[in-house]
Amino acid sequence: MYILGIESTAHTFGVGIVKDGEVIANQRDTLKPEKGGIIPREAAAHHYSLAPEILSKALNEAGLSLKEIDMFAFSQGPGILSPLKVGYQVAAFLGSKFGKKVVGVNHCIGHLEIARLATGLEDPVMLYVSGGNTQVITFQEGRYRVFGETQDIGIGNLIDKIGRRVGLSFPAGPKIEEYAKKGRKYIKMPYSIKGMDVSFSGLETFISRIIKNEKIEDIAYSLQETAFSMLIEASERAMAYCSKSSLVITGGVAANSRLNEMGERMCQQRGADFRRIPMEFSGDNGAMIAYAGYLMRDQRAKDIMPKPYFRTDSVDIGYR
Repeated sequence: MYILGIESTAHTFGVGIVKDGEVIANQRDTLKPEKGGIIPREAAAHHYSLAPEILSKALNEAGLSLKEIDMFAFSQGPGILSPLKVGYQVAAFLGSKFGKKVVGVNHCIGHLEIARLATGLEDPVMLYVSGGNTQVITFQEGRYRVFGETQDIGIGNLIDKIGRRVGLSFPAGPKIEEYAKKGRKYIKMPYSIKGMDVSFSGLETFISRIIKNEKIEDIAYSLQETAFSMLIEASERAMAYCSKSSLVITGGVAANSRLNEMGERMCQQRGADFRRIPMEFSGDNGAMIAYAGYLMRDQRAKDIMPKPYFRTDSVDIGYR
């Protein structure tokens, strides 16, 4: 069974294909604004213009034609409405043209499921970290339950905002990580965690006040050490509360080596299992949507309109 998945929630348009649960194609292109963040209409225009090319590349990688695809899946949300509509419209058109089933996939669950597939961890606590989302999640009683999350902005959003303040282009994460490796001075910063919930707006405000008086290397180092410690603390608390013995980090910020080092060290101290997700699947990609669609293949396709505020914990997981 061949399932084609389309990702278009924000800056990335991706197309992935799975065959019987195995990823056989994964192509994408990411909008990189010269300055500022994502402008919805520009992201949508980027996706519309690149859709035929990315679709063709994925089909060529898989050695397939569109008529051989058995089902189409797309990222239904959460995300930015304008780019979300692109994925929906492409999937709906292809499904109608070839008479195939179309399913909407929760974007966050796509990240969770590709992490389980890529690491082989059956039932981990999952730290999902991206631009707009920061959540500590695990599977309980038929749904992915959010045990902790950001109360304001996502960790990726925080890093990008700090990056813009010092003139870095989007996405700022890789450059901030490089600066952090050169940092030598730890600057004490606001550490905001309550239970398993975190808050990052205080960090942003604090850094905006010191940014002209401290080296960017030391700011980046201190930012990572502070924010990532909050995330790992929340993850460890969830592992203890849920009696889970493994952790995986997924989402775009899962590409950060320091965050993975901290997660791995915490798990070693607990005698727990930690496995890094491959870089190919850390950011937004079509393969994760295709794979989640594969898992949902026997479920009845319900409302497939885009849902910008589609909660992870609102989805019944009938395949587990």
